[in-house]
Amino acid sequence: MDFESILGKNCKKGELLKEHTTFRVGGECKFFLTPVTEEELRLCMEIIKKENMKYYILGKGSNILADDRGYDGVIISTVCLNNTISHDKDIIEAGAGLGLEKVSAYAMEAGLSGFEFACGIPGTLGGAIVMNAGAYGGELSHVLTEVKVLCPDGSIKWKKKRELELGYRKSNILENKEIVLAARLKLTYGDREKIKATVIDLNNRRKEKQPLEYPSAGSTFKRPEGYFAGKLIDDAGLR
Repeated sequence: MDFESILGKNCKKGELLKEHTTFRVGGECKFFLTPVTEEELRLCMEIIKKENMKYYILGKGSNILADDRGYDGVIISTVCLNNTISHDKDIIEAGAGLGLEKVSAYAMEAGLSGFEFACGIPGTLGGAIVMNAGAYGGELSHVLTEVKVLCPDGSIKWKKKRELELGYRKSNILENKEIVLAARLKLTYGDREKIKATVIDLNNRRKEKQPLEYPSAGSTFKRPEGYFAGKLIDDAGLR
């Protein structure tokens, strides 16, 4: 069994990472894998561990500065992994590969509030959980209840939020060598038009402040608690 027999055309060799990062940089990788199902991912991880190969889990490629010299290992893209979303009352269950903008749009259409903050973050739900992403006063830890992960031993389990040790832009998921498969988010019922207005406002604010037409890795500076990086940079005369 090899990657190609598992994934077919979703296994590529020598893929350029610059095609998959928002900074548009990065050389060739040995293998670029795009699993669609949990079983495909699990089987690929079995090969990686058996062959003792280097690997990296990649979402939409934001917050990434890939080496132009390439990566002598396996890149696993999650953008097609578990791309399903549903809700039961005020709980949304979504796959790790879904973009945050899609989850936000789904919540809006369902009349569920609490995920508006993520509408413009350029990443996947899985990646956002790993780093506890946030914006405009909200973050994943505020709405996350459970996460489905693939464990290093090949087992799959649901973990409660408290088990993830979420902090400012961090969790223990990478440390535990787990891979996010899906998540459950607890939101609140709201007025659809008000939710839509908030999403439009946040997206407009992002467009006004950020040069979205240019390649970027995303936020560069870590914000000290109680301060904003932009103001500190301006005050220091570094703009």
